[in-house]
Amino acid sequence: MTFENILYEVRNQIAYVTINRPKVLNALSIATIGEIGQAMQAAKDDANAHVVILTGSGEKAFVAGADINELKTATSEVGKQYALRGQAVLSLLENLGKPVIAAVNGFALGGGCELALGCTMRFASDNAKLGQPEVKLGIMAGFGGSQRLPRLVGRGMGMQLLLTGETITAQEALRIGLVNAVVPQAELMAYVEGVAAKIIANAPLAIQYTMEAVNHGADMTLAEGLYLEATLFSITCATEDKNEGTSAFLEKRGATFKGR
Repeated sequence: MTFENILYEVRNQIAYVTINRPKVLNALSIATIGEIGQAMQAAKDDANAHVVILTGSGEKAFVAGADINELKTATSEVGKQYALRGQAVLSLLENLGKPVIAAVNGFALGGGCELALGCTMRFASDNAKLGQPEVKLGIMAGFGGSQRLPRLVGRGMGMQLLLTGETITAQEALRIGLVNAVVPQAELMAYVEGVAAKIIANAPLAIQYTMEAVNHGADMTLAEGLYLEATLFSITCATEDKNEGTSAFLEKRGATFKGR
């Protein structure tokens, strides 16, 4: 599959989606957002892709933000459509049914930080910088930053980042829970691939339903979330993978899961 603004390939059951606009620090144009959505749909439909790794080309940026040239001329109506399109792509990414891991290899600002927020988990290089500086441009977060960031790091810290527009280091992002780990730049992709390999070794349907329980349960009462968990647990109990996994454990051998 060939795109103009991103690179897409599947290797070792991992779909690699790389934003490939290094001359503009991988800024998110409208076209790029659309291509990310297409690539995520391709990964969702590909039975050979069990995990997605999302990153940016080069060592300077994951995604440095939105394409300012496009924002400069945006009217109110264009801005709303731009935001809704970006939100739809991030919702697809967030609810893909397969883990999407962000390898944050440099600047992740504005739309780039929001893109990372939509991922299942985030790992940052030691030179990464993250933030939501939209207010410095006279606008606000439009791809879900005002909703996902406070949910992830807490209302107070989320408000601080959104209202000051400050940029934080990878180590500070780790401290507040914005990223899962910080590793040296040269080791980032290998580290993320190691995490992906651990996920791939597990039962695909169990992974899918676990993500569904977490994502949807977050918007429910505890009682509702527990009922959802029990319902999804019951579904996994009826799978071939459950039979294989429990048999492999009792027989002291490695399990071979088939996703059914």
